[in-house]
Amino acid sequence: MTTTQAEPGMSFALSSDQRMILQHVRAYCRERIAPHAAAFDRSGEYPREQLRGLAELGLMGATVPEAWGGAGLDSVTYALCLEEIAAADASVAVIVSVQNGLPEQMILRYGTDEQRRRYLVPLASGEHIGAFCLTEAEAGSDAASLRLRAMRDGDDWVLDGTKAWITSGGQAQTYLVMARTGGPGARGISCFLVEDGQPGLSFGKPEEKMGLHAAHTTTVSFEGVRVPQERMVGAEGEGLIIALASLDAGRIGIAMQALGIARAALEHAARYANEREQFGRKIREFEGVSFKIARMAARIESARLVALKAAWLKDQGQPYGKEASMAKLLASETAVDCARDAIQIFGGNGYSREYPVERLYRDAKITEIYEGTSEIQQLVISRAVFAELA
Repeated sequence: MTTTQAEPGMSFALSSDQRMILQHVRAYCRERIAPHAAAFDRSGEYPREQLRGLAELGLMGATVPEAWGGAGLDSVTYALCLEEIAAADASVAVIVSVQNGLPEQMILRYGTDEQRRRYLVPLASGEHIGAFCLTEAEAGSDAASLRLRAMRDGDDWVLDGTKAWITSGGQAQTYLVMARTGGPGARGISCFLVEDGQPGLSFGKPEEKMGLHAAHTTTVSFEGVRVPQERMVGAEGEGLIIALASLDAGRIGIAMQALGIARAALEHAARYANEREQFGRKIREFEGVSFKIARMAARIESARLVALKAAWLKDQGQPYGKEASMAKLLASETAVDCARDAIQIFGGNGYSREYPVERLYRDAKITEIYEGTSEIQQLVISRAVFAELA
């Protein structure tokens, strides 16, 4: 039997700087993002103005060093900011999460200085939006089976194939694309930077999704897209390794997105329970309601602690893949369950689009699927547990 001890130096107290940053972010989200969430959900409008505002706060390149155009925040602060964004609008949060956790981290960690200057700086400043192109119609959880092909032609690579379910497809200026440059399996995949507007690059119409309507998701097609060698990120054959390593950071982001959704569900449900009366009493006085509120609060707090531990480990330069998967697994399940319980507390009103919990329920479900399904998270966690026993 093993015991788990807290890492020395880990603190639950926020610094004055962290509190100040969160205060500014919370105020912006409540004033500029939350009031538009329902309208954007109905219209599917891409939230460009809101993203520009977040860029002014430094959150489109939150953990990128200032030397490369970012805010240089630690991962814990960024994670808490992302929860605030998601509590206001989960669609905006996933765009921010993908940008920070995938394209930016991949270029920062594995790119050349020239790639950082040309691509990372405009991404971190929020001037450009980035997209991560891994998933294909026949390659979801089994990413190593992807088929999009990159063939060598002189000093260039020519890309042919289609990616699916790409967040900000058609809206982004920079695409990080995983393509097969060698034989079958993970070692035959490389990573390329593709710019919007290149000949042969095209996009499908935004998917008609269950939720996250303002975060456009499309197919991205490559028909003879020519990419020079200097736009390969990392070495040939290391693309999937780079992508999977970067997904650990992305999973912390999705965990915080899920927690923002869950927290919003809790807050709406608690306010409603404190106002709604039945049988001559406020419904919060009934244990069938108050116990739901209690369990929602406990699960949110528990999942948040796991997510912040993963973010803290990342800041310490320690392995955090297992904790990131734990955070995403727990937080996504918490989001779905809390949104469902919130609808139950609202009763018939919760099923109406006139109330926010219906949207929260639809937005929550995808957190159990993208950037690694709950089943994949359990696979990652179990392998880590057995490795620790060896």
